[in-house]
Amino acid sequence: MTDEDDFTAYVAARTPALSRTAYLLTGDAHLAEDLVQTALYKAAKAWHRIDGDPDPYVRRILYTQNVSWWRQRRLAETPLGDHDRPARPESDVALRLTLEDALARLTTKQRTVLVLRFFEDLTEVETGRALGIGTGTVKSTTRQALGRLRTLVPELAELIGEPS
Repeated sequence: MTDEDDFTAYVAARTPALSRTAYLLTGDAHLAEDLVQTALYKAAKAWHRIDGDPDPYVRRILYTQNVSWWRQRRLAETPLGDHDRPARPESDVALRLTLEDALARLTTKQRTVLVLRFFEDLTEVETGRALGIGTGTVKSTTRQALGRLRTLVPELAELIGEPS
């Protein structure tokens, strides 16, 4: 199998998972698509140098590119409305919308740390490594983000749990 075949197989197998993560990071379906395409483009250029499992490398590109874009887009954007969001199953729609709105109120760093820790199920050490920050920063950012969610959206408090 050639590098090109390996990359094509990786893209086919992992694009759905990368897209879900990108959507959680950006909160926008179109930005999520762009983010995945950018990450895969950068990974394709370096594919011959990636040793072992390419997923951590590609996900790191995803996370860092999202932060980079956020820094460039500091001006407020006008959302298009509900039609730019992916279709949702009927179950738990209210909870999903509440959680989505709550995540949108966090800083990009806070949202990224929560997505990595609780959606991607990375440890604090793995999250720190993926973002290039210390484990202590991951812990404090997680605590601050969960505290902010408890304050902003009290109805999520029982899902989040009490601070320890």
